[in-house]
Amino acid sequence: MKRLYLCLFILIITTPSLLAQKDQAAKKTEPQIRQYWFVMLTAGDNRSQDSATAQKIQEAHLANIGRLYNEGKLKVAGPFGDDGKWIGLFILDCATREEAEKLVKTDPAVAAGRLVYEIHPWYTVPTGSFEPGKPKSPLF
Repeated sequence: MKRLYLCLFILIITTPSLLAQKDQAAKKTEPQIRQYWFVMLTAGDNRSQDSATAQKIQEAHLANIGRLYNEGKLKVAGPFGDDGKWIGLFILDCATREEAEKLVKTDPAVAAGRLVYEIHPWYTVPTGSFEPGKPKSPLF
C-alpha cells in the first residue's frame, strides 16, 4: 500500500512539470508570422531613353538589387515573364513602410522614372530566403 501511495505521490508531483515542458516545446515549434513589404513594380511614364541609356539604368538597377540583398533588406526580386502591366516585384525586410519606400527610391530605374511602385504589407513565416539578417553568401 505504501508503494501505491508513493507512486501516486510521484505521479502527482511530476505531472505539472511534464505538462509545462510539453507546452514549452509546442511554443518553440509554432511558426511565427512576420511582416515584410511587397513592392509591385510597374512601367513608369519615362521609358523613352535610348537603348544605351536604358541598358545603363538596367545594369544599375541590378547592382542595386544585389546591394539590397547583400545588406539583408531584399528577400525576393524578379521580373514577370509576360507582357502585362506588372514589370517585377521586391519583397523587403524592414520595419516600416517609410523605410521600404526609402529603399525602393534607391533603385536607379525608379529614380529615372522607368519604374513606378506600390508598397503593401505582406506576411509569411521567416524561413529560407525570409530568414532575418544578411544572407550567408552574397548575390553578386
